Amino acid sequence: MTETSEDFLGATRGSYDAIAEEYAARYPSSLLHPLDRSLVTAFAELARGGAPVADLGSGPGGVTALLHELGVPAFGVDLSPEMVALAREAHPQLRFHTGSMTSLDIPSASLGGILALYSTIHVPDAHLPRAFAEFHRTLRPGAPVLLAFQTRHPGEPVPRLHLSERFAHEITLDYYWRTADQVIALLAEAGLALIATVRREPMGEETRARTFILARRP
Repeated sequence: MTETSEDFLGATRGSYDAIAEEYAARYPSSLLHPLDRSLVTAFAELARGGAPVADLGSGPGGVTALLHELGVPAFGVDLSPEMVALAREAHPQLRFHTGSMTSLDIPSASLGGILALYSTIHVPDAHLPRAFAEFHRTLRPGAPVLLAFQTRHPGEPVPRLHLSERFAHEITLDYYWRTADQVIALLAEAGLALIATVRREPMGEETRARTFILARRP
């Protein structure tokens, strides 16, 4: 059975509402790997030009704040109202609102860039083309998009993880693991052109390589 938008959006929203405080404490922006930070910095340089930049899946707002520090007029969008509340409290000078990357409440061709770090991992395969179509719709011509996601292992039989508990909270959260080639192909189908792909091997407690894909709307 195909999962409806409301099914996965509601489950993801409720799960992150439940774990918002613990997640924010465990994953502050200061824990970004130096390579991750350098790629966000490169994205920021490409996105400079005055138009606002959307951080999709902004969580507690640390990366949105980093973009602001880098001179980018950034705002955050997150599915979880609790995450948005934490972000507004931590960064009152910045704008955050609730929303879904599959249906952005953003005017067409208005964004100077889109950042989506570890947020597309919760979007089922059937709905990811819709999200990338929204990226294309809302970006200005020439504007960049930077994605980051945990990478699917070669030959992995079940590229999906379901969690029913995290930080001692009961949740219903799915993670979808993909290869770089899968995501690049979907971006191309949405009309987004590849600039670069970077793979970072696992560090510390990480168990999967990280893939970063930089693309743009032609």
